[in-house]
Amino acid sequence: MKRNVLSIVLAALALLIAAGTLVFQWTGSPNAGVGRTDVATLKTQVAALQARGSGLRIAMINPDAAFSVFMNAVADLRQAVSDKSQEIATLNTSYQNGSTSASSYQMKLPQLNAELLDARVSADVGTLDHMIASSAFADMRTSLQSQRDASQALVDAVKSLVSMAKDGVGNTADFQNRFTQAQNGFTQLDQFVAQAATTKLQQVVKKIAMAQGIDLVVPVKNVVLYVSAAAVPDLTELVKTEMASYL
Repeated sequence: MKRNVLSIVLAALALLIAAGTLVFQWTGSPNAGVGRTDVATLKTQVAALQARGSGLRIAMINPDAAFSVFMNAVADLRQAVSDKSQEIATLNTSYQNGSTSASSYQMKLPQLNAELLDARVSADVGTLDHMIASSAFADMRTSLQSQRDASQALVDAVKSLVSMAKDGVGNTADFQNRFTQAQNGFTQLDQFVAQAATTKLQQVVKKIAMAQGIDLVVPVKNVVLYVSAAAVPDLTELVKTEMASYL
């Protein structure tokens, strides 16, 4: 029976590798696929696992669900991002159906875009602040604080963009140039926060897995597996509970 379960899990793992779904993703950031090196490494690990036989203990985790802990820590700031995105969608619909004139649309859209960027930056900075304040992130505090300090210039630049847009964009080219620079700055900030979150998540997964004698934790996303919960436990809730205590 154990051999059958192992065969099922290894087959599922191979499917995940082939589908390229072993990805940690930070909500709101561009998706990052699994690279060729990652796939090669995973294939090597699968081969090693097959050689070990039925003594192998495997668990799974849903990375998106685990990352929700970070989102919940700044739920109000994330809601502001969602609300502003909805405002932009409503404005676009209004313009497309003729309810909003071209002049009004061109005046309002830059403001909403700047406010959305402001909301996104605030959410990332808020996440950084939670990490810095947590003793569980002490091993990363130096780099976190350095990034937080560097991010203040971005915060100020985006606030300036919002004010400029509210007063009416006089020089469109200048505004767009500043907006693009701020957008690039946000992308770098967002990637840093995502990496910090991923690093801590990996530490927590390793801690829980080792405590339970788990040999391999498979990240599962958008894939339905039929395996025995007793044979292949889901560590997602345990990881979420541990992470929540950090924030």
